[in-house]
Amino acid sequence: MTRFIHDQFAKQYLKELLTPLGNVETSRDIAGEVRQIDVFFAPKAEPDVEPTTLGILGKIAAKPAVLEPFRSPVQIGEIRSCLGKLFDVHAEYERVAARDNSRIAEADLPQLWILSPTVSDTMLAGFGAIPEPENWVNGVYF
Repeated sequence: MTRFIHDQFAKQYLKELLTPLGNVETSRDIAGEVRQIDVFFAPKAEPDVEPTTLGILGKIAAKPAVLEPFRSPVQIGEIRSCLGKLFDVHAEYERVAARDNSRIAEADLPQLWILSPTVSDTMLAGFGAIPEPENWVNGVYF
């Protein structure tokens, strides 16, 4: 018997409901490719230099970060790929916390920074990206 009765129930229930509408697979394995983060950053408790000397990069470096720089304008699929990598990193943090019998606060999870020379207004709107001019320079979106 499975330890996760609710999980098994939900899978069976959804399969029964959805089978008349199409093909349903439960517990489907996902063949993942090996992916790499371009830059993973974890700040030191006491940095060797004052972060403000690096300007905006020093501000980014205030907390753990996944940085994905692009030399050409980033495309939607590339953003999805970056988000997938970020979620994998978050899942890793959560597994470590679970092993340590602790919790990880949302604020302590790494933040994704996509560095692109330009991004279209359409793409920014599509992702709901908004500027924060009172705290960041022009061109930084959240």
